[in-house]
Amino acid sequence: MGKRQGHFRKLTTHTPTNYIVLKSEAFAGKTTYIHIHSRIQFTLAFTLSSFLRRLQVRRRKADMADTLSALRSLMASHSPPLDALVVPSEDYHQSEYVSARDKRREFVSGFTGSAGLALITKNEARLWTDGRYFLQATQELSDQWQLMRMGEDPTVDVWMADNLPQESAIGIDPWCVSINTAQLWERAFAKKQQKLVQTNTNFVDEVWKNQPPAEINPVIVHPLEYAGRSVADKLKCLREKIVQENARGIIISALDEVAWAYNIRGTDVAYNPVVHAFAIVTSNSAFLYVDKRKVSSEVHSYLEENGIEVREYKAVSSDVALLSSNQLKPSSTVKGTEAEKPNGGNKAEETDNDLIWADPGSCCYALYSRLNPEKVILQPSPLALAKALKNPVELEGLKKAHIRDGVAVVQYLVWLDKQAQEIYGASGFFLEGEATDKKNQTKTAKLTEVTVSDKLEGFRASKENFRGLSFPTISSVGPNAAIIHYSPEAETCAEFDPDSIYLFDSGAQYLDGTTDITRTVHFGKPSAHEKACYTAVLKGHIGLGTARFPNGTNGNALDILARVPLWKSGLDYRHGTGHGVGSYLNVHEGPHLISFRPHARNVPLQVSMTVTDEPGYYEDGKFGIRLENVLVINKADTKFNFGDKGYLQFEHITWAPYQRKLIDLSLLVPEELEWINTYHSKCRDILAPYLDESEKAWLKKATEPISV
Repeated sequence: MGKRQGHFRKLTTHTPTNYIVLKSEAFAGKTTYIHIHSRIQFTLAFTLSSFLRRLQVRRRKADMADTLSALRSLMASHSPPLDALVVPSEDYHQSEYVSARDKRREFVSGFTGSAGLALITKNEARLWTDGRYFLQATQELSDQWQLMRMGEDPTVDVWMADNLPQESAIGIDPWCVSINTAQLWERAFAKKQQKLVQTNTNFVDEVWKNQPPAEINPVIVHPLEYAGRSVADKLKCLREKIVQENARGIIISALDEVAWAYNIRGTDVAYNPVVHAFAIVTSNSAFLYVDKRKVSSEVHSYLEENGIEVREYKAVSSDVALLSSNQLKPSSTVKGTEAEKPNGGNKAEETDNDLIWADPGSCCYALYSRLNPEKVILQPSPLALAKALKNPVELEGLKKAHIRDGVAVVQYLVWLDKQAQEIYGASGFFLEGEATDKKNQTKTAKLTEVTVSDKLEGFRASKENFRGLSFPTISSVGPNAAIIHYSPEAETCAEFDPDSIYLFDSGAQYLDGTTDITRTVHFGKPSAHEKACYTAVLKGHIGLGTARFPNGTNGNALDILARVPLWKSGLDYRHGTGHGVGSYLNVHEGPHLISFRPHARNVPLQVSMTVTDEPGYYEDGKFGIRLENVLVINKADTKFNFGDKGYLQFEHITWAPYQRKLIDLSLLVPEELEWINTYHSKCRDILAPYLDESEKAWLKKATEPISV
């Protein structure tokens, strides 16, 4: 599931029984112990946790006021004066997740979600975000900001066109806005002669006094044994696409596409193994634009051997202009370029093709402005689909990575089950009953959302090829689980409560694959309503995961399969149902997805794609439920083949049990029960060889056949 950026802060403290610990900037960083009766301990802890968040927002309010005032001053002094300033979430590459330095929207608004857009006018400040973050945004935004709910309120372009004055000037940093977005806004502004103004500097950078420095991390070569395809092969296929489009070259802006095409990785963005870099590829040359301090002599040699010339990151702007005018020249030092050929000299491209390919969704408006708009091909990058179609080596690596990940998740559940029983007197994973809260545990360290998620990370870190998490773990108890992209922090997180639902959505980066799994569990006595909701989510999860569908089907058409069981009871969820997953790359990978949103119609699902299956249900202030597996799309062997289309099906590669006591068996049909038993049998067979005897015994019990 898509997740917030940021590293967790560790909280390790031993708290006496019947005390709750508070440690927050709201208390000047001091640790405070409050004695409270155990039966209301969790309820009060959650209330105080929410209270602390509100206090922190209030503490930020003065800083926010200063920031907004400084930005408005820059807007007024600009020529022409700006009526509004747009602060998007994206960086220069239109990335979903960005480095600390690029979290400009978070800095100005205080909202920490991964998706959103801030708009600052002379008198207002508004924040647009989607349904995943409505609850979180209401908790994090100060009263200086108004939340705009995407899908319910007017879109930002419509709001600006309707509410800003005639001939208004709206400022943007053109490096942080895509071609698609800029052109959409320009069309919306035309009716009132409003104009989009490209600022020469980023205003937020000018007022952000303690802005983190740019990341200077080494570029890493991703070995062929994990990549599965050579750079030469990838560039050959890319160049064939370029020629087919009568183009001179292509500008590659998306960080994961640059990493995939050149078989490199990095650590410039937390949880995403990418490098801040652009690329340009032509019919006989290839360039990488990156801070050269990140490139060791060994990596430099590797790139040159693959015909890739390394240039400074900022040179991409001038080189795009040279590409547009057919003056971009490769260096004679790079192997495999035109300059190396006899009489090649140092000439630019010799071709009749004069078009430049730029992906309007990932290429920024600043680079587009360096091109002749009449000579630009605005269509999705061919690398997006090529990357999504996993090769056999990548598929094998993903499956192996998910086995190791499943082992870690089972080990975590075994540990958490034991802790819940020993510390809290919980009935545990298998039995139903309220926790007794043992009185003799006078000096036991209590569990929190952060300490348990740290334990899960520890289990993963012990596995082969582990390189870090693929996103910050969503570790959420009770009401916090209703915050779809909740990210706990040590100072304000809730204590673990065995009598409440616990949802954990997590994943890891391994050299051979990226993982993403969600499970929802209860270590006490779940209510009948919680069971019914969990079962509806599980039925939707099975309904989608067992689907067969013809070639050409897109994710928008399949999204309903996960929602029908919830709809029958008048329930639903506000996020999409599935996203692609990278191969030691971004945990969110397009161009395909399974969603109710219209852009899920753009790309059909195809053999060898990965996609998640993750329906959910959330009740604000009470609980949240989500179940998620990663699937691989395979050919289906059907009895018939209507229209000679060929049919497809899903293969589950995530392995971890579903909790029996959260399932209302009366709501399952025989086929669903059979699927669960078959899946559990595979979990047991696949994971048991990597577990110790006690863990095997736990898994055997968790995967026992269920009968009605």
